[in-house]
Amino acid sequence: MTAGRDPLARLRDAAARREAAGLRRTLRPRSAGPGGPVDLASNDYLGLAGDPRLVEAAVAAARTWGTGATGSRLVTGTTELHAELDRRLARFTGSAAGLVFSSGFLANLGAVTALAGPGTLVVSDQVNHASIVDACRLSRARVEIVPHRDVAAVERALAERDEDDAVVVTDAVFSVDGDLAPLAALHRAARAHGALLVVDEAHALGVVGEGGRGAAHAAGLAGEPDVVLTLTLSKSLASQGGAVLGAPEVIGTLVDTGRSFIFDTGLNPPAAGAALAALDVLEAEPGLPARARERARRVAALAAGSGLETAEPAAAVVPVYLGEPHAAVRAAAICADHGLRVGCFRPPSVPKGRACLRLTARATLDEADLTRLGAALAEVACSTARSLHT
Repeated sequence: MTAGRDPLARLRDAAARREAAGLRRTLRPRSAGPGGPVDLASNDYLGLAGDPRLVEAAVAAARTWGTGATGSRLVTGTTELHAELDRRLARFTGSAAGLVFSSGFLANLGAVTALAGPGTLVVSDQVNHASIVDACRLSRARVEIVPHRDVAAVERALAERDEDDAVVVTDAVFSVDGDLAPLAALHRAARAHGALLVVDEAHALGVVGEGGRGAAHAAGLAGEPDVVLTLTLSKSLASQGGAVLGAPEVIGTLVDTGRSFIFDTGLNPPAAGAALAALDVLEAEPGLPARARERARRVAALAAGSGLETAEPAAAVVPVYLGEPHAAVRAAAICADHGLRVGCFRPPSVPKGRACLRLTARATLDEADLTRLGAALAEVACSTARSLHT
């Protein structure tokens, strides 16, 4: 170690480099109540985050069980609410059994690390979510990254492996591009080669499939014993937490060996209560997912109509590709001037040269919101064109 060196100097230098590259992030607290910007950035796809039914369920859970789980789920952190949520999530998606975690990130860590390990091959899509990437790294398995949505590459990796066991892991709906994984084809490949298929339903649950039951259900894979689902409660279900769903053998393995389950405090009871209420809403209003998808198609049409590069959405995520980070930052600022809050995704969240606005549709977006977005995107397109010619 160099004597007298300021240990924070390298952090300041790195921050300065990120600033110059347009990669600094800023926390922007949002205020409570009406009057704020139109939300086109959150993952509240069904517009349930402020729904009185969920709020009252969370309050009732807090009054009954308190504000915290008090311990890990194996000690004191499993209440009757947690056990009910395990069952309800499994039933809703057509799975045999379920296990609730305190976050979706930890659910992915738990599933991949418990189901893989030394002597196992994990095959992962190159644009999988960071939680899957980190889970693969921590699994101590051999990991092969395959091109995006490339089933043939998955088949080759499985066929050429030396390991007895293998796990294929993919997002159902990819979190930035908003496209859908070819789940039926992936499952055929996995089953032909004796592998498990792990599907992260985070951006599909509540939006894709009949009644929002998810992409695996829509692909006809519900309840298949070699399919494992992970999900989050913090998007369409407007709560907090995550879950793993699958065969009883999978859930038993997680309870026995899943480090992010065993050594983590259980989900707080108000979040469990809110998630149960969200499932009630979905079952009572099965048209909500279709409305979210329709709004997403409208958002994509506005972007394409302005001459911006976008993609046909499979769920509620709509990317607007702008190339370099500074262009995405300028576009987000234009949207803010129009009273819109949008996602601004830059490396390392996306590959170099693919910085974008990440727009998220909600079932509750109205015509005025869409009109405002159309005006903002038209201005973004003009600004982008000007910058290309200067």
